[in-house]
Amino acid sequence: MDVSTNGRVANRAAAGADGAKGAIATGAQSAPAAAARPDPEVSTAKAARRRFSAEYKLRIMREAERCTSPGAIGALLRREGLYSSHLANWRARQAQSLEPKRRGRKPTANPLAARVAQLERENARLQAKLEKAEIIIDVQKKVAALLAMDPSNGSAS
Repeated sequence: MDVSTNGRVANRAAAGADGAKGAIATGAQSAPAAAARPDPEVSTAKAARRRFSAEYKLRIMREAERCTSPGAIGALLRREGLYSSHLANWRARQAQSLEPKRRGRKPTANPLAARVAQLERENARLQAKLEKAEIIIDVQKKVAALLAMDPSNGSAS
């Protein structure tokens, strides 16, 4: 007698020459039945990203342009196994390709531009602070002049 992993006792001698009885006794299935059942394990293969050729994209976009009845584009997309975002992205890229491309090097940002912007902000802040200080000094001069002045004759004492 053999003990299986799930606790059942299998008697191979009782199964005899007939494979069906042995399969019932051990809980296993015969070879043809096991081959018909799909493997329950999850496949670990990574799904490949679909790539569409330029000819295929153009053909689908032309077919979509010819669709006039309601739901015709949806039927086209279902038939081809596509999403509406595919069509929208392809149309946007096609529109971009019609725009003339700028030739030559791409403009690069000046490395000192950030520093210049920072210094300009600091300069503006300091000028505002200076204006406030000048106003305060002018007021202090006027107050000092008023206090130093004699109120009876209007002259300074």
